[in-house]
Amino acid sequence: MITHSTGRLGRRGFLRGTAALAGAAGIVAGIGACAPRDNGSAGGAGGSDGGGEPAGEANPDGHISAAISYELGTNGYDPMTTSAALTVAVNWHTLEGLTELHPVTREAYAALAAELPSGESDSVDVTLREGAVFHDGSPVTADDVVFSFERVQDPDNASLYSQFIPFIDSVEKKDDTTVTFTLKHPTGVFAERLSTVKIVPKAAVEEDPDAFDSNPVGSGPWRMTDNSASSKIVEFERHEEYTGPMPAQAATMSWQVIPDPSTRTNALQSQTVQAIDSVPYLSIDQLEATGSVESVGGFGLLFAMFNNSEDNPFHDLKNRQAFLYAIDMDKVIETGLAGQAEPASCFVQKEHPNYKEASTVYSLDVEKAKSLFEETGLTSFRMLCTDHDWVAQCTPIIQESLGAAGVEVKFEQKQSADVYTTIDGNPEAYDVVIAPGDPSVFGNDPDLLMRWWYGGDVWTEGRMHWKGQPSYDEVQSLLEQGLEAIDPAEQEETWGQLFDLLSDEVPLYPLFHRNAPTAWDSTTLVDFQPISLTGLSFVDVGTTESA
Repeated sequence: MITHSTGRLGRRGFLRGTAALAGAAGIVAGIGACAPRDNGSAGGAGGSDGGGEPAGEANPDGHISAAISYELGTNGYDPMTTSAALTVAVNWHTLEGLTELHPVTREAYAALAAELPSGESDSVDVTLREGAVFHDGSPVTADDVVFSFERVQDPDNASLYSQFIPFIDSVEKKDDTTVTFTLKHPTGVFAERLSTVKIVPKAAVEEDPDAFDSNPVGSGPWRMTDNSASSKIVEFERHEEYTGPMPAQAATMSWQVIPDPSTRTNALQSQTVQAIDSVPYLSIDQLEATGSVESVGGFGLLFAMFNNSEDNPFHDLKNRQAFLYAIDMDKVIETGLAGQAEPASCFVQKEHPNYKEASTVYSLDVEKAKSLFEETGLTSFRMLCTDHDWVAQCTPIIQESLGAAGVEVKFEQKQSADVYTTIDGNPEAYDVVIAPGDPSVFGNDPDLLMRWWYGGDVWTEGRMHWKGQPSYDEVQSLLEQGLEAIDPAEQEETWGQLFDLLSDEVPLYPLFHRNAPTAWDSTTLVDFQPISLTGLSFVDVGTTESA
């Protein structure tokens, strides 16, 4: 069983966000929008309140403490380039786009924009909210907006975020507080996609890009005061001049960077911190005895990526499909993740607003897998896997399943960065890769989620060696067709065709969508909600704890 929750905006966020969300009426229904639902529960993964009575009113001078599982690594915080879990989570709190997606509901709301814009025209004016200022006290201007988008779009900067806004032709200043977006074509995902570009102060970035990368100046409700590079603690304080819809509900906040799951669990149990992310699946029952634990189902997945190059055995579709039919996914999920996942029946998870069961759904069929492998003559291959703790609990079971289907699997496990260093641009390096992924941290509409893997050369050419094949060309055509659609029914139809095509061709495909378990102290955190994304969010969250 699986526990799914999308939650609510929170009592203050709901009141403030209602007006902004009302402006979304003209946007394509369902894109990036998971409506609030009642929490379900299963096994040890429900919304337990073992810690005692719910917290009372938030202390405006309070302090929020948390532990996060991902280290800073080599990434800085510059929103043009960073994609690391820690830095992205920090930037949710310190930076703003013209729009943002609420971390719980995934609804788009107006952030630096005065109102939620629509992409139904090829020319869109966006006005900044009144009184918006950066952390250094300088006003947010139209020049900053133009600068922020142009640096992302500049090919020399190689920003991964440029792939999310391919429909923007130009951004120009109309006056000091208004910019005009000229679009290559209207699009139904315009409001959601503006959130992928964070607005930064032109003067600060140009004065010292390295300093900005270490400690960016934003306009968000929190200001970072320590970046964890030496202290292993990220420190924040409230941005007192913030004028947006999600002001900080406490005076200060600190995140301890604790990659070790046991140490992170102990930090919560000893009340050193009030919340932790990435709860080990086998520790859920233990933490429920003293606090609140919830596993939120989302897009986050484990995928199989096949080497589609012509001289590799997985260029043959029959081998790709045989691989997927061979896996005992129920056993993988029950044994490796304590039941905290759902086998893929579509590219997106069942709870996604645009879900449609795919034309091909892979479930255990050993005889079919054996027959396909015998037909192609494949008897052995190499499988390269990442070493994330939960992935490492799944991959031996996958190897065992494939063995039962009559093939020998030469298994190798490496750190995530080493996996991609090994395979990038090297078609001889692997046959199958097993790894996790979750681009839903950037957005939730199907086009963005599919475009992450199937749209750009990094994955299609440099990794899966699929670019240029007939199915690749068909996917690109449908992606463009869906992006240009304004009518919700037309967009839904196109995305459904893509789900079917990807399930039939499987150049890279989800094995399952997993739950993200979070634990927290519900007696001290006010309006806290776990999220389906990697990391923690304290947007519109308060605390009864003193600073």
